[in-house]
Amino acid sequence: MPDVRIPTPLRRLTDGQSVVTVAGGDLRTVIADLDAAHPGLGERLLDSEGRLRRFVNVFVRDEDVRFLDGLDTVVGQDDTVSIVPAVAGGSSPRWRGRGQANSGTITT
Repeated sequence: MPDVRIPTPLRRLTDGQSVVTVAGGDLRTVIADLDAAHPGLGERLLDSEGRLRRFVNVFVRDEDVRFLDGLDTVVGQDDTVSIVPAVAGGSSPRWRGRGQANSGTITT
């Protein structure tokens, strides 16, 4: 049965477990089984139309499922599924201008 790696922000739904084992088949089945065993996980991974949420990345055998068959990606008995929340970011005002030769002042 495949192992699913659970990211830290979702572990409260798995009683702190970082790896959960579920039935395989395809990713859709894996997510359904995850949600059945740990209610709330499904809605964190799928939107209201049943698609993977935009800021959730899922990997099967270290391959991004968005470049495979999405929710229809085959998940074998010995596979590992990794759920990786996307991290958004940017520069904070505190860091702007650091490491630059010019602080942004334009002189003519």
